[in-house]
Amino acid sequence: MNSFHNPPALATPNGFSHVAQSTHRRTILVSGQVAYGPDGAVVGAGDLAAQTRQVYANLETALADAGASMRDVVKTTLFVKDLSPDKAVIVRAARAPFLAADRPPASTMVGVASLARPELLLEVEAMAMLD
Repeated sequence: MNSFHNPPALATPNGFSHVAQSTHRRTILVSGQVAYGPDGAVVGAGDLAAQTRQVYANLETALADAGASMRDVVKTTLFVKDLSPDKAVIVRAARAPFLAADRPPASTMVGVASLARPELLLEVEAMAMLD
């Protein structure tokens, strides 16, 4: 079972949980996903919201291939090109439909200078746990 907690002594999180705990035995690690469509072309060049939606759709596809879903995700790490407070708001809004509001995963968002291709704005890796 996965459970998600926000200790009252910590600031209220925005779109993530401070603590994710699992008693499951199967761990799925998904490599960093970027905004590539099935043809390998970048989806949403110059549009962070569009790239975020594509990245999370790619995560869903990868998880489904392993028999999991976004509800099984306990941790994500986001790498945002030239991260700013405004960009964090865009990413949070675009990823919200993909996350269960009652149990968002633990999450870390990091600003980076660049990603594998100049037109990529976001990369996200995920960890899911299930039996």
